[in-house]
Amino acid sequence: MASNVEAPERWYLALLGFAEHFRTSSPPKIRLCVHCLQAVFQFKPPQRIEARTHLQLGSVLYHHTKNSELARSHLEKAWFISQQVPQFEDVKFEAASILSELFCQQNLVDSAKPLLRKAIQISQQTPYWHCRLLFQLAQLHTLEKDLVSACDLLGVGAEYARVVGSEYTRALFLLSKGMLLLMERKLGEVHPLLTLCGTIVENWQGNPIQKESLRVFFLVLQVTHYLDAGQVKSVKPCLKQLQQCIQTISTLHDDEILPTNPADLFHWLPKEHMCVLVYLVTVMHSMQAGYLEKAQKYTDKALMQLEKLKMLDCSPILSTFQVILLEHIIMCRLVTGHKATALQEISQVCQLCQQSPRLFTNHAAQLHTLLGLYCISVNCMDNAEAQFTAALRLTTHQELWTYIVTNLASVYIREGNRHQELYSLLERINPDHNFPVSSHCLRAAAFYIRGLLSFFQGRYNEAKRFLRETLKMSNAEDLNRLTACSLVLLGHIFYVLGNHRESNNMVVPAMQLASKIPDMSVQLWSSALLKDLNKALGNNIDAHEAAQMHQNFSQQLLQDHIAACSLPEHNLISWTDGPPPVQIQAQNGPTTSLASLL
Repeated sequence: MASNVEAPERWYLALLGFAEHFRTSSPPKIRLCVHCLQAVFQFKPPQRIEARTHLQLGSVLYHHTKNSELARSHLEKAWFISQQVPQFEDVKFEAASILSELFCQQNLVDSAKPLLRKAIQISQQTPYWHCRLLFQLAQLHTLEKDLVSACDLLGVGAEYARVVGSEYTRALFLLSKGMLLLMERKLGEVHPLLTLCGTIVENWQGNPIQKESLRVFFLVLQVTHYLDAGQVKSVKPCLKQLQQCIQTISTLHDDEILPTNPADLFHWLPKEHMCVLVYLVTVMHSMQAGYLEKAQKYTDKALMQLEKLKMLDCSPILSTFQVILLEHIIMCRLVTGHKATALQEISQVCQLCQQSPRLFTNHAAQLHTLLGLYCISVNCMDNAEAQFTAALRLTTHQELWTYIVTNLASVYIREGNRHQELYSLLERINPDHNFPVSSHCLRAAAFYIRGLLSFFQGRYNEAKRFLRETLKMSNAEDLNRLTACSLVLLGHIFYVLGNHRESNNMVVPAMQLASKIPDMSVQLWSSALLKDLNKALGNNIDAHEAAQMHQNFSQQLLQDHIAACSLPEHNLISWTDGPPPVQIQAQNGPTTSLASLL
């Protein structure tokens, strides 16, 4: 009799052992694994084993094959049967979780939502699963851009975590909500929430790695909030804290001690991903502040780390980090006079976006903006206009929209014959009245654009007023590139007005700052002015030295210009619609004017 009771367990454990052996083989033998699991049903197993086997089959088919219909069938059976078995929470809620993932993969979001809602409703006595399913449904709403519903769910999760005594997971819910509120620009709600989070994080006593990871999440939100607002100087204390925090985490060992509260069984990000994220926000800061060599150094470190991680980990967030890093370093390259490299990196972003439709949807506007900036650098103004227009069509992000409009206005100013379109744009980014965003940096740039237009129109006093406003704002927040551009333009105005001494007082610091950044265009402009200034002041040796510098910068820019325009990737400037082109045909040499460089 005893052997009859043990028999089913023995055959079940044997089949399970074989299935796991085949699943973990190198390479995995998924077909044999599936056969072993399907054999379980031949023995007419009890409901608990039947439901668990359907879950295992569904999970293996979902994660390792393309047979999504069969995976769905098994997961639906696991979900249905497990609801009839008492105290079978793990199988029941894991089936609901994976099945809703599968629905989303098949674009059946309307099937995933009610399934998750039902699972959330019946999981309130199981803290881990209740919290996990709330996070999952909030993420689903976020992907659909329904941030209001996502924030509501995260609020529910935070309150539930408080009730079940998990301050750690409460902080995770609140920080996630803070992240979405920042995305929605609901700054009035963000500040009190971040203050509360700061208190919870500091007061929580638990696993050191979990505590430090909460601090990293909290500080990343603070840093990105400052950078979004263009406050490059104000962010420095927070950024320093964040860098110290990640150093602390890298020295801590991952303790395998599981939390006593099941609601605490969550991690925000793996330690290695956090390191890349801190490199990323450091790059964002360095680029905005105009420390471009520092931005290059941290980008190289981050990309090296990403390459290592991507060999072992196919998490989509790594591709997102890679694209954002490349977007920032491309802008740096265009400033430092490395257009050919920038163009090849734009092509690399295109390739990454081809591999992921969601990545392309989220970054298409940025990609066209980068191409627009490249077009300006090679003096293809019609293409720049087309790229910026495409980017405006694709973005709903206010800061990006303002950035694009500012650059499009600079294109119209250079073209000199687009007055109606230009004034229409300038009305929408008026820094003196109803500026569309709270970004300090973008508002300073809007004053610069006004100053540039007034300079071209010969209204020099008005130009000086706008540029002094830019200088005041850029000095307040260490915006080095805007400072250098404003100084050289003011120097040009004073030179035209015949005030050579005042002009020299502007151009010399502009040149020093541009060399430190380094900004190749401002160096070219400054050296040309210094040559003329010194000639006018009778400083022939200095004039000769400035002329030599100007010649060197011109040659470097010219060679880079020819190299960039000769690349097959240069044809990307004609792409303004649909997904990025798969193959780029080579063209015969450069077709763009070099006049703007000389």
